Amino acid sequence: MCDAPKPADLLAWYDAYARDLPWRTSPADRAVGVIPDPYAVWLSEIMLQQTTVAAVRDYFTRFMTLWPSVEALAAAPDDRVMGEWAGLGYYARARNLLKCARTVADRGRFPDTRAGLEDLPGIGPYTSAAIAAIAYDLPETVVDGNVERVMARVFQIEIPLPDAKPDLKRAAATLTPDVRPGDYAQAVMDLGATICTPKSPNCGICPWKTNCKARSVGVQATLPVRKPKTAKPTRYGIAYLARREDGLWLAERRPDTGLLGGMLGWPGAEWGEAATDAPPIAADWRDPGVEVRHTFTHFHLRLSLRVASVPKGATTPIGSFQKIHRTDLPTVMRKAFDAATSVLPD
Repeated sequence: MCDAPKPADLLAWYDAYARDLPWRTSPADRAVGVIPDPYAVWLSEIMLQQTTVAAVRDYFTRFMTLWPSVEALAAAPDDRVMGEWAGLGYYARARNLLKCARTVADRGRFPDTRAGLEDLPGIGPYTSAAIAAIAYDLPETVVDGNVERVMARVFQIEIPLPDAKPDLKRAAATLTPDVRPGDYAQAVMDLGATICTPKSPNCGICPWKTNCKARSVGVQATLPVRKPKTAKPTRYGIAYLARREDGLWLAERRPDTGLLGGMLGWPGAEWGEAATDAPPIAADWRDPGVEVRHTFTHFHLRLSLRVASVPKGATTPIGSFQKIHRTDLPTVMRKAFDAATSVLPD
């Protein structure tokens, strides 16, 4: 029989081994009264949704350099923010980022309650709990993938995910302390990220090793259980890349709603089970025999290319001819741009 894990044991480990993250106020700084910046906490949490710490570091640092306050971000042009976000994925987050920043700037400050935070654009139950705990030291239960894994093992919860989520959250709530809840929330995430990892957990140095039910019976590496993944379908499409003699490219802004919403992209029909040939303008379109492949959350994409050089006076009924910087493009459109520039003549 294992005793219940003690938050104090985890906090002592965190004080010694907390990850050094650019958006984090260290436990040592907190101990001498340094208060986390709600703006930095919010920005990092939005960026970290469905994205790794390694992928977010540089984006966060660049955003904080360009827009060091929520007011600065609120005043930024949409295109500039969307361009800086390009490559981070899940572009609805970037649109909501701007909406939220402008709402907060209008109100004068971030709300300091979970309910108030959840009333803002783009902030759901997880993010509101994370900001409330980390920025305001409120005893909210924060459950991400790392925390789910820790709870599944410590409490030996063998219900497959995602069905286990309510049980995992209830288990996590039993441990959320009133003392240093912000540090504790980050400590559990660090534990999952650095010790209680998905494969080969390093149980020998875990501060909760004597409290882990799964470890006591030797099944820690098998938890959490997940339902078998369904195979992702493959969709097909054609991207049309036309460059005018003056160096401008034919591009269009995608609708705000839907995949890659609000981002610059190349004209083309909807992606589907078969590619649809739908040139946006009359031109000498060539097939360079290049295919761009990209994987989204729910499907694989195979995108054929058509390229054309058009005269300086060419016009278009859709989109516009404009100067394109590859950094303004989402990843899949950037791949197409790189492929097209390698086959079009200088």
